[in-house]
Amino acid sequence: MPRKNQGWITFQASAEERQILESYCQRSQRTKTEILRELVRSLESAAVDPPLDDAKDLEEAEIADVPQASDDSFDWAISARNLLRAEVKQVTLSGVSAEVTLTIGSTTELVSVITRASAERLHLSVGKEVYAVIKSNSVMIAAIAP
Repeated sequence: MPRKNQGWITFQASAEERQILESYCQRSQRTKTEILRELVRSLESAAVDPPLDDAKDLEEAEIADVPQASDDSFDWAISARNLLRAEVKQVTLSGVSAEVTLTIGSTTELVSVITRASAERLHLSVGKEVYAVIKSNSVMIAAIAP
């Protein structure tokens, strides 16, 4: 039996809550432990910055420390080689996370799950031009065996 002094946390969840977590894990291809750790780590920033109520608030949020520069006057650089210009198609807020669907080109969609705080800081809204930055130590490829 896990013990509290070993770092284990146990709690009861309803069947509906367990189903939500399972579904989220499948969609994001991450484990329950990874999801719950992200949730716990996000609580510190959530305590400082109250969460937005819905996507409309996300579009209207004003965050003072974000540079408000035009493309001509603001330069930035990044080390990642895979930088894809995209447009935000949808932002779905859920607790401490945000699922962001991007359109790349005319037919390709990319879905990213980021923290709600990041979505707020980036002022993500439908139609906003953004960049998908893909940096990974490994890219796995799967195929159906012949």
